[in-house]
Amino acid sequence: MRTGFIGLGNVGGKLAGSLLRNGVDLTVHDLNPELVAGFAARRAQAADSPAQVMQDCDAVITCLPSPAASDAVLQQMLPHVRPGKTWMEMSTTDEAEVKRLGAQVSAAGGTVADCPVSGGCHRADTGNISIFAGCDRTTFERILPLLKTMGRRVLHTGDLGSASVLKVMTNYLATANLLTLCEALVTMKAAGMDLATTYHAIAISSGTSFVHETESQVILNGSRDINFTMDLVKKDIGLFQAIADRAGVPLEISPLMISIFEDGIRRYGMRAQSDDIIRRLEEATGLDITAPGFPAEMVDDEPEEPGYEVRPRGHAT
Repeated sequence: MRTGFIGLGNVGGKLAGSLLRNGVDLTVHDLNPELVAGFAARRAQAADSPAQVMQDCDAVITCLPSPAASDAVLQQMLPHVRPGKTWMEMSTTDEAEVKRLGAQVSAAGGTVADCPVSGGCHRADTGNISIFAGCDRTTFERILPLLKTMGRRVLHTGDLGSASVLKVMTNYLATANLLTLCEALVTMKAAGMDLATTYHAIAISSGTSFVHETESQVILNGSRDINFTMDLVKKDIGLFQAIADRAGVPLEISPLMISIFEDGIRRYGMRAQSDDIIRRLEEATGLDITAPGFPAEMVDDEPEEPGYEVRPRGHAT
């Protein structure tokens, strides 16, 4: 299957790298010509436009920073969509938007799936990230080889849009966990606890989590480099709030989280690392929340393994 990839940023570049590393016939495009040149040097085909990618490929994957960017790219690709073409949207986006754009692809004769990822850039780099896929079962089985190349655990979530709903939910939970970890670490420092001991106390207890095992380490290092920026957090938790609003769910924690990140953006800028949000508490208390012995960036030390489909309990095999 000739495969195209549009959007070679922090996440997209790593997902595309997994495809290329595993021998997929890959065509790439990005607004940054240096990123494209880097892939071309590794024997990927370089395309001049999204239109050319769709024209030349059977499956086109997009991994872009916003719903507006996805819309702009798809409009360029639409004239070249026809039966046998598949659009795989791997951006974190809004359910309603992916359904709206997907309807345009379907009307042109193509098929579509939303396929967001979860697990961090360090796992995207090794092909060990998790992937949700929203589409009909026939489409899912056709694109599953690509999904299993880019990720380790692949979950068919249901119809188009369902994957985006679940992805936004997981990012909301991760953000809530990040904020509570920031409060916990600062409070423990203020209470006189050693931060390395605090880290391990959390790690071996009921308080641990994926976010703690990854993001707490770069917080304590001081780099706060998690390859995810505050503007993206605000977008994602805003999308979750929109889902709740449409469903009539009166959330209480979500609006506060949005307010906290809006304040973080005012203080540190939209492109500040998301984990820099702890600086609000450091500045309020005058405390330095760092400790020796923690890494500056996250690296996945698990070997790359073949992906597989995750089957929810109670579902037919």
